[in-house]
Amino acid sequence: MIKNRIKEYRAKFGLKQEELAAAVGVRRETIVNLEKGRYNPSLVLAWNIAAVFGASIEDVFTVCSDEGEKA
Repeated sequence: MIKNRIKEYRAKFGLKQEELAAAVGVRRETIVNLEKGRYNPSLVLAWNIAAVFGASIEDVFTVCSDEGEKA
């Protein structure tokens, strides 16, 4: 499972879901589903999202085991 801090970063940068979606070339629904943990991003999408925030992929996305522990 992959957990993310997209919503936290969006708030920090004052971005709406629509604005982040446009910046990385996806639909707003994709950002919604990512934030809710319903969808795991491709490596390219994760890279692009992290780049918008000036962060590393590891800062935005965390791989966890089934029990919720970091893998």
